[in-house]
Amino acid sequence: MLRHLAMTIALTVLTACGPGGFAPSGDRVFAPGVAGESDIDGLLVGHRLMVAGEYELALQAYLRAAGQQGLNVDTLSALGSANLKLGRLGQAEELLRRAVDEDPAFAAAWNNLGVILMERGKVAEAAQVFRRAFATDNGNSDEIRDNLRLALAKLDDPFNTAQQENEPFQLVRRGTGDYVILSTL
Repeated sequence: MLRHLAMTIALTVLTACGPGGFAPSGDRVFAPGVAGESDIDGLLVGHRLMVAGEYELALQAYLRAAGQQGLNVDTLSALGSANLKLGRLGQAEELLRRAVDEDPAFAAAWNNLGVILMERGKVAEAAQVFRRAFATDNGNSDEIRDNLRLALAKLDDPFNTAQQENEPFQLVRRGTGDYVILSTL
């Protein structure tokens, strides 16, 4: 019995290795290749985890992406955004400053840096950063425009927070989608 099973397995493996193998033709069995870990886009996985509110897992996915792609503007920005959601404002600020240094035309990184600065109480600098994000984006992002408006309102009247508490600052990322961060300013 055991010998029969071993022979069946050996013949199956040899069939797969031969010409045609397990090709998807006719009534043959098809076994598609399994994607390896290196085939998985860590940034995409991280973005989906951020949307799901799984910030620690998103950070791990972004770290894997940084390991595969290096610390480029996309991975730096993603790592900064995940750290912001985890409340690690110092780390987030440092990463996003590196991202905007690497690519000064990356509006989402400028915006997210502005969100961190607002969270840290650096309203004047945040307003300047939101202006830069808005200009870099040519005014196309509603989220960036709203963040700039809130920062300017806070700058003009720092003690009137009633309206501002009802409106959250919003994180954005390159491409589609956004992340919302509730501010207690």
